[in-house]
Amino acid sequence: MAAATMLCLAFMAAGTAQAGRSCENRPMTAQMLTQSLDLAQRTAQVLEAEHQKIGTKVVLLGRAGQDLSTYQLKYSHFGWAYRTPEGLWRVAHKLNGCGTAEGHVYRQGLGEFFLDDLWRYVAAVQVPTPEVQQALWTYLTNPQTVLRMQHAPYSMVSYVWGQRYQQSNQWALESLAVAMEPATVQQRAQAQAWLQFKGYEPSALVIRSWTRLGGRMTAANIAFDDHPNEKRFASRIETVTVDSVTQWMQRTQLAGPVRELR
Repeated sequence: MAAATMLCLAFMAAGTAQAGRSCENRPMTAQMLTQSLDLAQRTAQVLEAEHQKIGTKVVLLGRAGQDLSTYQLKYSHFGWAYRTPEGLWRVAHKLNGCGTAEGHVYRQGLGEFFLDDLWRYVAAVQVPTPEVQQALWTYLTNPQTVLRMQHAPYSMVSYVWGQRYQQSNQWALESLAVAMEPATVQQRAQAQAWLQFKGYEPSALVIRSWTRLGGRMTAANIAFDDHPNEKRFASRIETVTVDSVTQWMQRTQLAGPVRELR
């Protein structure tokens, strides 16, 4: 199957598919457009300079679509930005259709990635080691493998070690696992086992019962029933966040420190 068919190429109207943001139906203003495109241009310049200097071709790219400071988190969503053979930078990431309970994998340009009603106009860039970059580049550019970890049922707070739902950051993290171990990691449970073996630790969000109930009743893309009862009843929601992934990758020397672009 052709790559254009397998990947939901994201030439879609703004607001139809989002992740890491509030999904509020706010009209795009000229200022929002300018700031988003300026951030995309700045990011492209930095990535291309990194490529010319040391051969960088894959980075973790995060954005701040929501205010998550209540949970001591800086970023809400990330994908894998990679340089195509033609010299263009693209981002592979998973997006949730606003108002729906499903998510799909998209490939976007940097402009589209940041043109998403951001909370803060900042980009998080983390450069993996050359070995990790090569594994990810091979995985991301092959239409036969890039969707291997995709699971459509979506919850933005899906349990890190569960398989009932899958949120955007979870897809990206599980994709890293299969990229690194393509011969042995074929299913989500195997990817999660690899991540546990490598010492990944999710964020534990304190979300009270009344908040969980309200979210489940009013949003199709929020569910808590995949979390173990003992943790859910203790208001401990363990899920994949950008901050937990970048900290783990730096701690395990899979990548360097995060660089924030404004």
